[in-house]
Amino acid sequence: MKILVDADACPVKEIIIEIAKKFNINVNMYFDESHIINFEYSKNIVVASGKDSADFKIVNDSNDGDIVVTNDYGLASMALAKKTFCIDFYGKIIDENNIDILMMKRYLNQKQLKKHKRIKGPAKRTYENDEKFKEIFLNLIKKRII
Repeated sequence: MKILVDADACPVKEIIIEIAKKFNINVNMYFDESHIINFEYSKNIVVASGKDSADFKIVNDSNDGDIVVTNDYGLASMALAKKTFCIDFYGKIIDENNIDILMMKRYLNQKQLKKHKRIKGPAKRTYENDEKFKEIFLNLIKKRII
């Protein structure tokens, strides 16, 4: 098992590394060439700038049982097809029970954006958001190890 992180806009990279170290789990961080950040513990993978280039690399590198951390439901959908476990930056587990509705919401939001309608973005990230992510991510890893 390894952890693959859609890292460009990921606010929980340090939490992921902190927990992965405790369990000696490999972490791959995927960045496009305009967001390069180096973490000592993880393997830092740089992909070309371009729509979905990191997503395709993550899916190609993922295997059955890996954990994918992303807020991109399109990526999560492709990763689920490879039998990975997906979690978003807020600790929401993405699985076959909720991916269809999440993809529909994504579609409807994109439709509104094309009509130049304003879509409300996420609220400012809080300490509680980080703690919730940490708790759920840790539980996901413990379930995978046992």
